[in-house]
Amino acid sequence: MDFQETVNATGYWLQTVVLNEWTVYQAVVVVAGYLFCGFLAKRIEPALETRARTIKGNPDLLRVIIAFMRRLRWLFLIVWLGIADVILSRFGWPSYRWLVGIALTLVAAWFVIAVLTRIIRNQMLARVVAVAGWFYFALYALGLDQAILTALDGVAVNLGAARLSMLLVLKAIVLSAALVWLAVLIGSMSSHWIQNSADLTPSLKVLISKLIKISLIGLAIAVALSATGIDLTALTIFSGAVGVGIGFGLQKVVSNFISGIIILLDKSIKPGDTITLGETFGAIRDLRSRFVSVITRDGKEYLIPNEDFISQQVVNWSFSSEYVRIEVDFGTSYDSDPHEVARIAAEAAKTIPRVASAHAQPVCWMTAFGSSSLDFKLRFWISDPSNGLTNVRGQVLMALWDAFKAAGISIPFPHREIIMKTPVEVVDSLERSKEMRREQQSAS
Repeated sequence: MDFQETVNATGYWLQTVVLNEWTVYQAVVVVAGYLFCGFLAKRIEPALETRARTIKGNPDLLRVIIAFMRRLRWLFLIVWLGIADVILSRFGWPSYRWLVGIALTLVAAWFVIAVLTRIIRNQMLARVVAVAGWFYFALYALGLDQAILTALDGVAVNLGAARLSMLLVLKAIVLSAALVWLAVLIGSMSSHWIQNSADLTPSLKVLISKLIKISLIGLAIAVALSATGIDLTALTIFSGAVGVGIGFGLQKVVSNFISGIIILLDKSIKPGDTITLGETFGAIRDLRSRFVSVITRDGKEYLIPNEDFISQQVVNWSFSSEYVRIEVDFGTSYDSDPHEVARIAAEAAKTIPRVASAHAQPVCWMTAFGSSSLDFKLRFWISDPSNGLTNVRGQVLMALWDAFKAAGISIPFPHREIIMKTPVEVVDSLERSKEMRREQQSAS
């Protein structure tokens, strides 16, 4: 086709498709829809915003609602243009609906990309999604999408009887990522709903939430592979070596995952419990599929593998009851009355607010005749071990010090006696220095 034929074809297209009365009608439909949808969105957004403010404890759902709520104009416009496109298509000529079709494509692209970039928390990932989305829609608008897809489909390898192309791989990756992300988002929203349930135990809440997420992710991957048409039997060539490698590399991961399921099923620990594992003492913050998050009193957060809670001895301070008994050892001098010491110590412990006197009264027992003191053991109960043990022991010891000082009871310290078997001459240092000078003068 020479230049003159191209000009003639372009002029014919402009005259028959663009410069006709239906183009004006379509432009009126697009503008009217934009104005009407804007008016409708302003009427509906306040009600949705009021309803959204009532959502508590579910930030994922709130983020999705806000992403849609701020773009209701475009959502309504998509519906408007979709209905208009269907009605105009009944007239049979493409020139009757070309402007509406382009507007529908652009508005839909803008809406999808705007919502996705608002929902995705990772800013870098959101930018990648926006760029990739606009790139594809630009190719689609220019009519180059089929050429690019055909080129990608041409880059392929044959695995036995199956053909694996670059297009198929890209479809599988994009669709799998989108569906898995959607499954995680739905799983997180359902997890927040489950956590707000008052009829389930904390361990059962975590177990149900994890099972829902795992099921949704597995379903998303299966649907993605099925939708892209990948024949899984074509991958059996690599299953042997890859399976063995993954088995050795992920055996700890699998062990921790199974241990996490066992922990949730037997309810040995749950979020909020105060535990001691080895030298770690703290409160359980979260139960994950691979580890347990434990926060200590000094603000450190330990990520302990689930396997350690199965194979090692764990002290759960709040497994069956929140009450914990604490012991404090001390001693007094031999000239003190042990009966009076025990009474004063028990009364002093009651003055500490954290001591649960209503559960059981503090008791004090004499335990031994020590080398330099009468030894006692004070026992009392607390109901909040997660608030620390050392601090309450320190408060009780300070109360004992004040009570014993007021009562005139002394707390002894060790004494040592040294007995010399041979006489030792004690000489004044001044006299010794004078004697040494006289000896020096006589020698000179």
